[in-house]
Amino acid sequence: MSEMTVTDARARLADVVDAARVEHSPIYLTRRGKRVAAVIDADDLDRLIAAAEDLADLEDAAAARAEIASGHAAIPWELVKADLGLA
Repeated sequence: MSEMTVTDARARLADVVDAARVEHSPIYLTRRGKRVAAVIDADDLDRLIAAAEDLADLEDAAAARAEIASGHAAIPWELVKADLGLA
């Protein structure tokens, strides 16, 4: 049940949700043969969001290190705190 039309999913919504939750595998919804949405277990989605946020943080940290290594001056901590309203 990894792909089904939106119409079929509407008719079998409880089954689609249960399958995504139990199998921990997304159910892709199609319209005119193209994927338009997916039903995914909520806990799986939370883990994916957290992983994406962690990856973005790692990429930002690597970019900051590269800037410092290339000679850009670091922003003083006191200025960062002031900009964030923490000072």
